[in-house]
Amino acid sequence: MTDVAVEVLLPKIGLTMQEGTIDEWLVPTGAAVAEGDALLRLATDKVDVDVEAEAGGLFHPVVAAGATVPAGALIGWLLAEGEQPPDPAGTPTPVGSGTTAPAPDAGAAPSVNGTGEKGIGDRLLSSPNARRVAAAADVDLTAVRGTGPGGRIVSEDVEEFLAALPGDLVTAVPSGGTPASPLVRKLAKERGIDLSEVNGTGPGGRIRRADLERVTPAPERLLVRPSEVIPLTGMRGTIARRMHASLQEMAQLTHGYEVRMDAVVSLRDRLKEEWTDSDLPVPSINDFLLKAAALALREHPLLNATVREDGIHLLDEIHLGFAVAVPGGLMVPVIEDAVALPLPEVARRSRSLAQAAREGRISPAQLEGATFTVTSLGGYGVDFFTPVINPGNVAILGVGRLRDGVEWVDDRPLRTRVLTLSLTFDHRAVDGAPAAEYLRTVGELLSKPLRLLV
Repeated sequence: MTDVAVEVLLPKIGLTMQEGTIDEWLVPTGAAVAEGDALLRLATDKVDVDVEAEAGGLFHPVVAAGATVPAGALIGWLLAEGEQPPDPAGTPTPVGSGTTAPAPDAGAAPSVNGTGEKGIGDRLLSSPNARRVAAAADVDLTAVRGTGPGGRIVSEDVEEFLAALPGDLVTAVPSGGTPASPLVRKLAKERGIDLSEVNGTGPGGRIRRADLERVTPAPERLLVRPSEVIPLTGMRGTIARRMHASLQEMAQLTHGYEVRMDAVVSLRDRLKEEWTDSDLPVPSINDFLLKAAALALREHPLLNATVREDGIHLLDEIHLGFAVAVPGGLMVPVIEDAVALPLPEVARRSRSLAQAAREGRISPAQLEGATFTVTSLGGYGVDFFTPVINPGNVAILGVGRLRDGVEWVDDRPLRTRVLTLSLTFDHRAVDGAPAAEYLRTVGELLSKPLRLLV
């Protein structure tokens, strides 16, 4: 326990964070906390995280749950025994010196070993994601045992509860339907996956969550309503500021370049057959693009650079960011040292990071440090577009849809498989010819994809 008041400040998570939203207080007002205990659930422009106490003391928040405040702002106090919450000037009030306005209600501490423990006002202590999963699966949270801080229910608790249900409840489906739990059905619906096309590996052919990961999901879609006002805060506000600043500060130009994908499609079909009984993940078309983009940067270092006041800095390491659409915006997870990774490992990391981003589990560290970014709109049927460079980079590669093309051989048409690459580059650092050479190298790598496997 502290012997002096300690300020609780909103932490700055990542280099680009400017503000955050207090999604939920995880401890009640006046509760004793120890260093390392989870204090609050913080929603930032990139990720939701639990924030831990940096010291011990009696916790008193000064900001209500749901408030959005700047990084570094005062959001609470950790007080010694006998101290009262500070006055508005920020000075803690000694015990017996008068009354203090009540701090925002954070809920009472629950029992760690019980199920469905409630806080003050009968508010069940559970994470936002756990509530969403429970609502979609029609689960009563009071029946779920919480394993989070202080007995808080997290999404994994709901999933374990569903997995432990009796078989007739878990696998019951409409007549002619596919056996799957409510959670699996929810995830499949969110990802645009037709369960009738999924091979279930559970008992009786029941589809498990892991089975969904073997299926390429449909693009994410943001559901909005007419006349709705979407505030420029959080992730949406950060995207708006960063993209506007990017276009204001850089001289951006986009090249379009068509590449042949016949060899990639053929190799991928072979891998599907040969790796059926293997634990190796079959790379997606985007995984081939990610690996080719990284290898080409090794030959064209001007594209793997950053512009600073003293000049253009060519970077030694190649850390590949790739855009992932999430409700309300997008995230850019980073595959570190992508050049050094074999293609199956690139595929494994891209899937893991993308899933973590969509489920809100990704860490700030996994979203930092990209030296080059790849973004795809092929799943939306887009051929060519003009992606905007992420600040700090000098280029971004856009990937269009895989489509049929035509090549003429001796006056005869030959069907081919092609897609269009859209390379936006900062003309301050890269001229048109080097940018075109980079695209040519990517195309050459894709024409002989066996080189991408290692």
